[in-house]
Amino acid sequence: MLIGEVARRSGVSARMLRHYDALGLVRPTGRTEAGYREYSDADIRRIFHIESLRSLGLSLRDVSRALDGPGFAPSELVDDLIRQTRERIAAETELLTRLRRIGAAEPTGWEDVLQSVALLQALRSQSPGTRQRAALSPVEEVPVEALVEAALSEANPNVAGALRWALARQGDAGLALLAEGLGSPVAEVRKRAVQAIAEIPDGESTRLLQDALTHPDIVVRGYAALALGPRGAADAVPTLIDVIVNGTNDVDAADALGALASDPVVADRIATGLVDRLAHATLASSARRRLTQALADIPGVTASRALAELSHDEDRAVALTAAYLLRR
Repeated sequence: MLIGEVARRSGVSARMLRHYDALGLVRPTGRTEAGYREYSDADIRRIFHIESLRSLGLSLRDVSRALDGPGFAPSELVDDLIRQTRERIAAETELLTRLRRIGAAEPTGWEDVLQSVALLQALRSQSPGTRQRAALSPVEEVPVEALVEAALSEANPNVAGALRWALARQGDAGLALLAEGLGSPVAEVRKRAVQAIAEIPDGESTRLLQDALTHPDIVVRGYAALALGPRGAADAVPTLIDVIVNGTNDVDAADALGALASDPVVADRIATGLVDRLAHATLASSARRRLTQALADIPGVTASRALAELSHDEDRAVALTAAYLLRR
């Protein structure tokens, strides 16, 4: 079969076939009676093999190695192609995300587009100061999706605070995306998500925080409870007691319980919960001491009676703490 007919039937241009010939990838092995070079059936099969490998993203050099290399290992090349494809998809996805964010800002001219691009780049800067300044830009200039992404990935505490403040200015706009962050497999992302939700004013954020009280991550539950206490959510009481037992943010948790205890009914519930937890035989002395200290901020007979009994506790540290609190 002559080159023109091969080109028509295979879909590979005559120019590309000549290129394959020059590279030594596939050369016509036959000759017509008139002396023209002719492709055999084996040559045509090789052309289709070349095109199949190229469709996977192989370079012509890799194609040559795959077809002619005696020690060629296909698995290594396929793994490399998978890696390259993932990197390309990630880059394209990032570009698409940036374009969507610029579109969401509804630019009216190229100056607006350039300003949005500069702001998005600033949020991804290596400089914490630059990221912080971008977060503090006027609210209408910062796409909420970009703020959420930055807040969920920010490790610098100062920049993270600025980003949470910027999200709070957006109201409920970023809550749906932050709620997705609560389901992240990365613990730090979940923590940042609940911290950001906690700083958004009362409303839909309160509902999300109440749902977070049943989250499997104790850190998420703890931050949700700390935010709900000042909002008067009594269902945060058990989690706040857990926070005191665990010893992380225990002072803040005790303050939140104290705020909730302004309601006498809730105060009695809090005191009962603290006393019940103190009765656990396996509880560490330091945890019992923190629970005893928390009782001091709870008004009512139940808390006072519990402190009186604890002043005679077998654990000397607990007894001294309770006695001091009673005198105070």
